[in-house]
Amino acid sequence: MLSQVVELIEAKRRFAITSHLRPDGDSLGSSLGLCWLLRALDKDVEVIMRDPVPHAYRQLPGADGVRVTPAVDKPYHAVFVIECSDITRPGLIDLENQFVINIDHHSTTALFGKINWIDSTASAVGEMIYNLCKATGVRVTKEIAECVYTALITDTGSFHYSNTTERTFKVASELVRSGVRPAKTAEAVFASYPWGRIQLLGAVLSTARRDSTGRVACMRQTLAMQDLAQASDEATDGFVNYPLTVGEVEAVALLKETEPGVYRTSLRSKGEVNVARVAGLFGGGGHRNAAGCTLKGNWDELEANIMVLLHEAVQRANGLKDTTEDALKASELETRPEPVA
Repeated sequence: MLSQVVELIEAKRRFAITSHLRPDGDSLGSSLGLCWLLRALDKDVEVIMRDPVPHAYRQLPGADGVRVTPAVDKPYHAVFVIECSDITRPGLIDLENQFVINIDHHSTTALFGKINWIDSTASAVGEMIYNLCKATGVRVTKEIAECVYTALITDTGSFHYSNTTERTFKVASELVRSGVRPAKTAEAVFASYPWGRIQLLGAVLSTARRDSTGRVACMRQTLAMQDLAQASDEATDGFVNYPLTVGEVEAVALLKETEPGVYRTSLRSKGEVNVARVAGLFGGGGHRNAAGCTLKGNWDELEANIMVLLHEAVQRANGLKDTTEDALKASELETRPEPVA
């Protein structure tokens, strides 16, 4: 599929690049990296997003040129859709009527494009953009390198996650040779949050509970917590990972209230515990160790269901079997969180 992408780029001139709602480091880094690549080939290209660029990524080269729009409102020869599970994820009106090139590294992604370049061996879409540079003969400039490096460090958790491979380090090494300053990039991405993030983190961590096995944890975040901390939506990035710092915890769920009865749910795990399979049961997806979905209904019931499924995933990964009754018993929390204002 890479060859088809190259052929299209060579044949066409006007392009748009977009990604999912609430863009993150990989979606923005990859989109902007691709934008710089296409500009190097003298193409007419712009990055369009439904949501604005989060504060942590505004330092990326070209971030100030991202156009926020509710629709694909200009004529393009093709639209690149980066890191989206389906055609609705960018939230752009009229996108389904465009010639779409779907680029992703999630194995759960739907094949919604006219061209679908999916590489589940890549640590991030940024790694694929790097490969596209090589395939098109475009030199990896400092601008491309900074964008792609940001994609790598965010989607690998600073090279902590299991999707990090030898190839990831080889790509990162070349990006550093191309002008990336790792410490500066890491500081901009991971150490530039407002104080409200600390206040919100404290509230969310106060809800952390484990099941009776100690291997599965969960947390909650309410709209009231976010309002009280005066924190932005992006301020919660990475909260779900904190319980995984406990040695015996192998899977975590963070249920984040987005409106009454609706919860954006982040799932994380260690080793062979497959949370993408759990997310898929609710129409979500992602990687084995990092996935997400949206849940609707009663908070307590949804949390209990997720805990059962995560417990089963942990048992499966460890080659153990238990009954549904055992899973339900294990899912009982050490103490049920009190309602938080």
